[in-house]
Amino acid sequence: MKILVIGASGRVGTDLVKQLLADNHQVIGTTRQEETLFTDDNYSQLDLDITAEKEAIQKQIDQDIDAVYFVAGSGGKDVLEVDLHGAVKTMQAAEDKGIKRYIMLSTVFSLDTSKWDNAGIADLKEYYICKHYADQWLINNSNLDYTIVQAGALKEREATGTITVNDDNAGENSIADVATTLAAVLNANNTVKKVFSMHSGETAIDEAIAKL
Repeated sequence: MKILVIGASGRVGTDLVKQLLADNHQVIGTTRQEETLFTDDNYSQLDLDITAEKEAIQKQIDQDIDAVYFVAGSGGKDVLEVDLHGAVKTMQAAEDKGIKRYIMLSTVFSLDTSKWDNAGIADLKEYYICKHYADQWLINNSNLDYTIVQAGALKEREATGTITVNDDNAGENSIADVATTLAAVLNANNTVKKVFSMHSGETAIDEAIAKL
């Protein structure tokens, strides 16, 4: 498949591109960095500014993209421009191009505002508001074949290959496990139009995805 990864230079994006390339996909990664992130014949790079106008974003996206991943993040800076408005503009641009598959990396409990007073979330309220409405737009205002992966806290630790999905704990994840989960949903038709949360657990990733 020909896949656009928006946010390829981020922590999850880097691991995700590696996995997609290992699966022999053709990957276009977006980054504002000048250096090429990967030396692979199936990799190309795009300097895509998601704070630009939607039409400018759309012009840079190839017509024959099979799937879009949105794994970009502001890191707490410009959350409105990047995590909300930037994300929505990429959804709109994908639809305008006739691209159907769109996979969003979100955050645990982004759609459940009753959990936002929990420890670790209250201090990220602006970020959560942005992710909430970006996810809502994807679900309610687009016709995309979306999957939204709501990950708990991202940690620099070894991959486990096992996760828990859709429970009441925010939990934590290795970055590699989140990337593996994102890659696994690409061809999992049972995840289309689905939202699920994940954190480190006891179930093999492919098995957990198959049960959704």
